[in-house]
Parts: sequence; C-alpha cells; structure tokens
Amino acid sequence: MTMRALAPLVLFAMVAGCDQGPPAPEAVETDIPEELRRTVAPPQPAAEAGLGTPMAERVATLGLLNKRNNLTLDIELKPGEARRVGDVIVRLSACERTAPWEMPAETGAFVQVFVRDRRQDDGEWNRIFSGWMFQRSPSLNVVEHPIYDVWVKDCAMSFPGEEGGTRRSSDADGAAAPTRAAAAPAPPPAATPAPEPVESPAAADTDSNEE
Repeated sequence: MTMRALAPLVLFAMVAGCDQGPPAPEAVETDIPEELRRTVAPPQPAAEAGLGTPMAERVATLGLLNKRNNLTLDIELKPGEARRVGDVIVRLSACERTAPWEMPAETGAFVQVFVRDRRQDDGEWNRIFSGWMFQRSPSLNVVEHPIYDVWVKDCAMSFPGEEGGTRRSSDADGAAAPTRAAAAPAPPPAATPAPEPVESPAAADTDSNEE
C-alpha cells in the first residue's frame, strides 16, 4: 500500500484519538487495610502522670507534605485513628504536650507512617517511620522519604487549672495570659497639710525686750 493510500487512515486514527479527550485522573484511594488499623501502644513519656485530658480525647494536628506536587495537608487525628491519602497512611497512637508549669514547652506525638510500593504487584505497604516526633525539635526524629514528609503541629488537650477547656499548644506560643486580673493601682495618698510654725520661747523674749 502506498503512502498516499495510508494518509487517510492515519488522519482518521488521529481524529479518533482526539475525540476520546484527556485521560481521566487517577482516583485517590482512602481505604485503609485492616491490618494497618490496629493501634500500637507507644512508650509513654516520663511526663505522663495521669494529668490532663484523657489520651483518647486528645486531638493531634499533623502536617503531610507531598514533595512531588508541593501540596501540604493538615490531618487531625485522635489516638488510635488512621488516615489514608493516596499512597500514604498516617496513624496516631498518642500525643502529648508539657504542662503550663513545665519548661521548656514542647509538643509531641507518636506517629507511624506507611507508604505503598507501586512497583510491587500486591502494592505492599512499607512502614517508613514509627516513633515520637516533636514540634519544636523536629530534627530529633524525622521522616526520611523522597516523596512524603510528616510532622507534628499541635496536640489539643488541657491540664487542671487551665481556663477555657481544651487548649491547643499553639495558644502557649505567645506571652502567657495572666490568670488573675491585674490589681488596680492604689490611689495616691492624700496630701497632708504642712504644720504651722511654732515660735520658740527665746524668740518671744527677744520680741518683748524690744518693746
């Protein structure tokens, strides 16, 4: 078949390909495998003494970064919960922050991160991180992965004596709010009238002699 005869067939194939439109975007999967839903009990920090909000009622805010598209997502989890975003699963076991009377202030969370390996047929999930991470000391324990990064941003909880219920650690970043109303300045003392001068007896005798 000559090139002139093939030309209409090539043109038809090109037009047919254009009619199909762009390929549909890949759906983001959010289902979490059952074996990754189980919560792992983390080692409790030394500061854990039964104070503050019960562990099951705390809420941690974690940051998730996809380095491929430079997109950042905030994830809120309670201890025992997991969240899947595409090929990454973030699971929270615990979160903590120092009490208001403890210095220096710090916020931490025990996190596990799993990434699915698309190079394998079964899409095996590989654990790339498991341990405590800290907000103000991120270099102590970091997630080392070429695509994903996870870090702790907050742990919402409260301690006895804190007003306003559950308090986020970010509330303590600035100057501490006074717990008591500032005392009003005391009024200035009333002016005391100056005492009248008292004439000495010697001066009185001198005046009488002059007369």
